[in-house]
Amino acid sequence: MRYVLEVMYDGVLFHGSQIQGDTPTVQLAINKALSTILRTSIISYGASRTDEGVHAMCNYYHFDIDTVLDQKFLYNCNAILPHGLAIKRMCKAVNPEFNARFDAVARRYRYRIYFTKNPFLFERALYYPFRFDHDILHETAAVIKEYTDFESFAKRNAQVNTFNCGILQSYWERNGDELHYIVEANRFLRGMVRGLVGTQLHMARYNGTVNDLRSIIEGKDCRKAFFDVAGHGLYLEEITYPDGALEAV
Repeated sequence: MRYVLEVMYDGVLFHGSQIQGDTPTVQLAINKALSTILRTSIISYGASRTDEGVHAMCNYYHFDIDTVLDQKFLYNCNAILPHGLAIKRMCKAVNPEFNARFDAVARRYRYRIYFTKNPFLFERALYYPFRFDHDILHETAAVIKEYTDFESFAKRNAQVNTFNCGILQSYWERNGDELHYIVEANRFLRGMVRGLVGTQLHMARYNGTVNDLRSIIEGKDCRKAFFDVAGHGLYLEEITYPDGALEAV
């Protein structure tokens, strides 16, 4: 049977989500917990790769085991996982060939920014005490939805077959004293969301225009984009699968 775990984690406490040998990552912690409880070597497969510092309110990992699992298994896993990582729920894949990464139809990210020093937001959002043009942010966010090729926002040497992404949502919103950027797409390139945020903030702070952003996107050169925003402001917020793909345990 193929089981699927929905997890959340504090990205500051891990060196990214994807396995990197013995380096502490989210995937390594999950594999260790599963293997310990099930008393056999278990390898999990993640839905979305997040970089060091990036948080997740929702990410998914699938794994295979012949044993029938119940909610007690979920409790036992949470009991031994690091404090910065928790399993929210466990499901069973209806299709035994289900893949947490390739069967996802949409992913949504949120980037949080605050403007007045606040120790309780340290490494939870980006501190940005600078003046900028809020109107430009809203204009550039709308323009992003017009494009599908985001080669300019993929980190160098990105090993992908295509740079095309279908943007479903792209907008800025006020959330209390914070400003958030929300972007949803069928897929993302590595570093893409931070590149979108960093570039938009650069446009807004240094008198950039919508046409400047268009030139960066159409230039297909990542050296023209800005990736200089901290990972700890970014949250993987939601992953969507087709209806009926998962069933509750």
